[in-house]
Amino acid sequence: MALRVLDLVGIFVFGITGALVGVRKKLDVFGILVLAMVTGLGGGFIRDVLIGATPPAALVDWRYLVVPVAAGLLTFFLHPGIGRVERLVNIFDAAGLALFCVTGARIALDYGLPPLSAALVGTIAGIGGGVIRDLLSGRVPVVLRSEIYATPAFLGATIVVAAHAAGYTAPWIAIAAAAVCFVIRLLAIRRGWNAPLPRTP
Repeated sequence: MALRVLDLVGIFVFGITGALVGVRKKLDVFGILVLAMVTGLGGGFIRDVLIGATPPAALVDWRYLVVPVAAGLLTFFLHPGIGRVERLVNIFDAAGLALFCVTGARIALDYGLPPLSAALVGTIAGIGGGVIRDLLSGRVPVVLRSEIYATPAFLGATIVVAAHAAGYTAPWIAIAAAAVCFVIRLLAIRRGWNAPLPRTP
């Protein structure tokens, strides 16, 4: 139950990021809802297909469809001034990244994947929705820029996997792992931490 709640919360916050990007791009309500849904559900779809959990949870449980729609509508009607949107996108995106990397790793472990594979699935689940959102909105995906993005997700997923291998599965471990990912991602944004770039002549 706790894992399902975290999954739905992750969908909600990622749905908000998609909707906020739609607001910034001046899309209509339909475009905003589309971005909210693909951002909220994209990582989970990829995760479920990779681990063989088909049909994906979003097509089986109605809550998975309602939650991103609710996030999109909430953002459409209550979004703040456009000048603050980008900062909010970053905060909610970091939260969604943190929640999805943790739930993705846990679900992969529950389906019997080995530790490294589970950590990779968790990472992909974390970054997948954001990649689809950015491509649909005409932006270079964050994970392909120099910003530190996939690394915090992999670290959060690895914490969950390592704790599971050591026999620790208490809910606070998932919360702590998500917090680590969230804080590192926000610090990377605030302090301008970047991955190495190729040298230019």
